[in-house]
Amino acid sequence: MTATQPRHSRRTEILEDRPVNLDGFVEEWPEKGLVAMESDFDPAPSVRVEDARIVELDGRARADFDFMDAFIADHAIDVGTTEASMAVPSDEIARMLINPTVSRQDVLAVTRGLTPAKILDVVKLMNVVEIMQGMQKMRARRTPANQGHSTSARDNPLQVAVDAAEGALRGFAELETTLGVLRYAPLVAIALQIGAQVGRGGVLTQCALEEATELELGMRGITAYAETISIYGTESVFVDGDDTPWSKSFLASAYASRGIKMRFTSGTGSEVQMGNAEGKSMLYLEIRCVLMAKGAGVQGLQNGSISCIGVPGAMPGGIRAVAAENLVASMVDLECASGNDQSFSHSAMRRTARMMPQLLPGTDFVCSGYSGVPNADNMFAGSNFDTDDYDDWNTIQRDLQVDGGLRHIREDEILQVRNKAARALQALFAELDLPRITDEEVEAATYANGSEDYPERDVLEDLKGAQSVMDSGITGLDLVTALERTGFHDVAENLLTVLRQRVSGDLLQTSAILTDDFVPLSAINDANDYAGPGTGYRLQGERWEQLKKLRHVTSAENPETEVS
Repeated sequence: MTATQPRHSRRTEILEDRPVNLDGFVEEWPEKGLVAMESDFDPAPSVRVEDARIVELDGRARADFDFMDAFIADHAIDVGTTEASMAVPSDEIARMLINPTVSRQDVLAVTRGLTPAKILDVVKLMNVVEIMQGMQKMRARRTPANQGHSTSARDNPLQVAVDAAEGALRGFAELETTLGVLRYAPLVAIALQIGAQVGRGGVLTQCALEEATELELGMRGITAYAETISIYGTESVFVDGDDTPWSKSFLASAYASRGIKMRFTSGTGSEVQMGNAEGKSMLYLEIRCVLMAKGAGVQGLQNGSISCIGVPGAMPGGIRAVAAENLVASMVDLECASGNDQSFSHSAMRRTARMMPQLLPGTDFVCSGYSGVPNADNMFAGSNFDTDDYDDWNTIQRDLQVDGGLRHIREDEILQVRNKAARALQALFAELDLPRITDEEVEAATYANGSEDYPERDVLEDLKGAQSVMDSGITGLDLVTALERTGFHDVAENLLTVLRQRVSGDLLQTSAILTDDFVPLSAINDANDYAGPGTGYRLQGERWEQLKKLRHVTSAENPETEVS
């Protein structure tokens, strides 16, 4: 006997075929932590201080603290103000966050004394628009920026260099790479650094790796910052990774000792994805991460769910929780690199909606990062936006008059910097006796889109060359010398100036980036001063004139021609 299949309407069939229905969605399961930000299992806010020491935190006595509680209580919360701050009603603090007549500093005076549960209690009261209002005021740096990925599916250093050069020219203030084969790291990290300094002097670079190699490349001056130092909201997940808050803090201090900018990475959904959410909501656990980062003394945090975005993205209110975690980082005075770095939806509409809470108010880095290569070449598993979206991004900036950190560049300028980056890397590799880059590769790199457009390299020789970089102790100064010897004086000067910044320590200030003139721009000399309409960062003047330009704009003087 054959069951009769129900007949669907034509409209249902069309809806079933929409990209959004390829996404995954699940019901809440609070007992396992599968809930975005409102769970009956989250603790109630409380604090008690005795003898200048927190002895009760969110309903738990000190004797029952796990190591996250102990670290947050001892290093992240201002013991001198916490009882007064906790006495302020949550709705009053939420209103302070969106009230333009209450200064950012006045808000920080309260938030530095709040416990994780109290912060959750505050942001739970805020809808998405209010979260954006809060972010507009609480962002540390006045000027928003963007960060990009430059990677290669074949770990081709030449591809990484030229896409970094193009990305830097388009406006990324920071560029990062990672690899499929770890042993390629020295060549790819060098390529990223050279390409970035060709595109625009002062762009900071990092190579995301296992911690030991990442630290070594940083200390040698081959990279300029570090970001992928992951932290988690439960003790059990930390232990699973053979780490503690103290071990991460020690690592952070190692970077700081060499003047290297660094931030931690965390995000909603990581604990439940790793099976140890301990029955708490995703946002509550992320707030613990934010405070742990604060207590460790790092200047910033990459959060916004990051590589776990599929988890909150599947939950009711999940994207609201992601926007809230970005706000929490800013409301405790950390640099916020606000995600948008991982593909999470088949729907172009959902992908755009996910980034609006960061693009519209502005964050320290709207993406962390935007894929400066086609997603097929993105070794971070694909970003929310890639090179195919450059023109759309630029048009949205122009439509809404908001600064997302990028700009339109004419093709002749792009080809020029791609070719120069390829030639600089070719000359550098030859000078350092690294695997040869041919003229054919340089030509392909100038006009390529993705890795399939490049001649294949000899992987074995590349890996030998990468090992020789590590064995010979090549440093950033060696790269400067080689560039100077091979006639790339301006690139050598750019890299040397970036290295000098490490000596000054200016890149350790909160939200530090370098301008085109190598001036550090941070929360110290570019503090966010938003105080309502007409104040704070405004897209105007020369920068606005840059963002008015697109690939196709009709001339006002001659409608038959286009300007760009």
